[in-house]
Amino acid sequence: MKWEGNRESDNVEDRRASGGGLGGRSIGIGSIAIALVVSYFLGINPMTVLDLLTGGSPAPQTAQVAQKPPADDQMAKFVATVLGDTEDVWKDVFTKGGATYQEPKLVLYRGATATSCGQGQSAMGPFYCPEDQKVYIDLGFYETLKTRMGAPGDFAQAYVIAHEVGHHVQNLLGITTKMDQMRGRVSQAEYNALSVRLELQADCFAGVWANHAQAARQLLEQGDVEEAMNAAAKIGDDALQRSSGRSVVPERFTHGTSAQRQRWFDNGLKNGSVKRCDTFSAAQL
Repeated sequence: MKWEGNRESDNVEDRRASGGGLGGRSIGIGSIAIALVVSYFLGINPMTVLDLLTGGSPAPQTAQVAQKPPADDQMAKFVATVLGDTEDVWKDVFTKGGATYQEPKLVLYRGATATSCGQGQSAMGPFYCPEDQKVYIDLGFYETLKTRMGAPGDFAQAYVIAHEVGHHVQNLLGITTKMDQMRGRVSQAEYNALSVRLELQADCFAGVWANHAQAARQLLEQGDVEEAMNAAAKIGDDALQRSSGRSVVPERFTHGTSAQRQRWFDNGLKNGSVKRCDTFSAAQL
């Protein structure tokens, strides 16, 4: 992926220096991987799984100070550059649609951090909080993605950020609010099915970003698309259920199968159209 030298976003908050400890508990990468897999399988909050693994709720956190990442931090520079590219793409898309794009913040942290959606923990993997319009990521997730999930590569890492920004786009479009309104009105299985459509749309929006970024800046190198497709495959619900040693149970899917995640990312990548990402109206996912 050709990203070096491109514009970096100013919307990155670095909280890593403030630690964000977990009440003295030691959280190993094994616990993180287990929490991710189990939460995907059961369709529950990974923070709940982490508490079960580590013996209780974390202690209250001290105030965390956000600052700019160090200039020589290559991974932070990469994340800021990818975020900047999503800003450029979505600003253009929204402007052409007669709307204004509100840029999200991206927070770098270690272990745990306070969010407007509750306490964020690295076991959750990267996530978006619609309440404060921020994307949160513990950069240690990329090592998990590479070594535990078998999805290496810088474009695979960029896909992760673009997917979370896709959730921000959904929030701006009012889709997130409509989704939240369905909570408690339908059965858990029905809500899981809606969640799958929400996640697949975020995958499609990630593809839309890649389409426009490639057209404008020729970011892609040989093998990049394959990296993203591999990452999508590794985090499909069916793949995660199998990796947990369980049977595949479609009723518990919350993100979509590997094939579905690949299909919708590819859809956005090939068409570059927000309208073509309407997973909620799609007869077949």
